Amino acid sequence: MAEKLKAMRGTHDILPEEAAVWRRIEDRFVTLCGRYGFSEIRIPIFEATELFERGTGFATDVVQKEMYTFPDKKGRSLSLRPEATPSVIRAYLEHNLARRAKVAKFFYMGPMFRYDRPGAGRYRQFHQLGIEIVGTASPAADAEAVKLLWDYLSSIGLTGLKIRLNTLGGPDCRVKYSGVVKDFLKDNLDRLCSDCHDRFERNPLRVLDCKNKGCRAVIAETPEIASILCPECVEHFERVERYLEAAKIDFYVDPKLVRGLDYYTRTVFEVIHESAGEDLALGGGGRYDQLVKEVGGPDTPAVGFSLGLERVVLALKEEGSADVAGGGPDVYIAPAGEGAWEAAFELAGRLRECFRVWMEFEPRKLENQLRTASRMGARYTAIVGEDEIRQGVIGLKNMESGEQTTVGSGDVVTWLSRKLGG
Repeated sequence: MAEKLKAMRGTHDILPEEAAVWRRIEDRFVTLCGRYGFSEIRIPIFEATELFERGTGFATDVVQKEMYTFPDKKGRSLSLRPEATPSVIRAYLEHNLARRAKVAKFFYMGPMFRYDRPGAGRYRQFHQLGIEIVGTASPAADAEAVKLLWDYLSSIGLTGLKIRLNTLGGPDCRVKYSGVVKDFLKDNLDRLCSDCHDRFERNPLRVLDCKNKGCRAVIAETPEIASILCPECVEHFERVERYLEAAKIDFYVDPKLVRGLDYYTRTVFEVIHESAGEDLALGGGGRYDQLVKEVGGPDTPAVGFSLGLERVVLALKEEGSADVAGGGPDVYIAPAGEGAWEAAFELAGRLRECFRVWMEFEPRKLENQLRTASRMGARYTAIVGEDEIRQGVIGLKNMESGEQTTVGSGDVVTWLSRKLGG
């Protein structure tokens, strides 16, 4: 017998029960984005490697260590997308979407790929939901991104949420702060991990994103950016805070928050869930006013966020909110007798215009079919037997109460609609 094959490490199958949860939270995201005026964009799974080197940042751990990169048959370097933002901006420029409106608002969903160490809610193929607002430098756009993030997670039933907020300042402030951090870290290199030694050389601010416990102790002592921010950056951040306070968003300022990508400027944010006694980062984002220019476009301000779906589902499970109400069929059709199959098949077609319907494929005893209907969580079983066909009726059993009645075959859709709200 051939060896049984398994999913590759860092990937996972989303089985039917969990896929129903995914569909529910994806549908909610689509609905909410529509209410906020966002339009969906779908981007390729692979791009030219250069796009991520220029967009995500050549010095980031994502580009240096985590991308799946390979040559195609013509020797061009391609990479599976590790994130979506550079691809969205590439599409925005390639198709001249700026001509349609001064401000463009996109949302996306799909798999991303990073060669990372698998862990709870962390996979090598993972899934993200996200948004981008392109074409405005207004702090109101930053606040709208945070508000949409908050509204979405709250609407799918999550509690215990916190928003971490910070500013990295504009390009000049960021460069100045990077120098301050580098000067401080230079005297503390012996306390940093080997990865942070590399980050120190490539981009000192990346050290602030390290999760190593020893490095966190050094990071806690690092000077904060507030002391060197220019007045314009201070004003921008204060306005973002005022908008979020007006919206009653539960946020706090974390002066050491930098996020893991090089393109962020000014506002950055992250959403935390208090999961199993620990803080689980579900996602985040920020402003990236230089990215459009970095990938070949004009100076264009933008802001956005992304969420890890695996982590959202994990948080829902921690809260006991990952069940999908009504996951079984509305109607289970039970053919009873050899002469009932054609009539049962016709009934299934009619009912499927309004309801979720399951119909048997092989002859089975009626009592066995009723047990299956109960196990599947069907709300009603429609019994189609030879006697019912002669009388022009359908037997309908309420699987919760056990009550059974007969309804005229032509009236069954109307009757079930009243009972099921269809």
